[in-house]
Amino acid sequence: MENRVAILGIIAEDTQMADRINDILHDYNEYIVGRMGVPYRDKGIFVISVIMDAPNDAISAASGKLGMLEGVTAKAVYSKK
Repeated sequence: MENRVAILGIIAEDTQMADRINDILHDYNEYIVGRMGVPYRDKGIFVISVIMDAPNDAISAASGKLGMLEGVTAKAVYSKK
C-alpha cells in the first residue's frame, strides 16, 4: 500500500488524556515525521499537530483511536500527492 503524507490535528480538552494520547502516538511512531504540542493555558487545552507519512489505513486508525478518547478531537488532513 502506498504511503500518504497527512497532518493529524488533535485538540485535548482533558489534560488527563495526555498519557493515553502519547501511548497511541507511540504505537504509530514508525510513521511519525514530527510533532508539535502547544498548551493553550488560557483555555485549558492542548493543541497537537502530528505529521505522518503512512498508509491511509494507519493514518485513519490513529485518528480514529485518538478521536475516541473522551475530551479529545482528532482530524486528519491528507496531501493530494
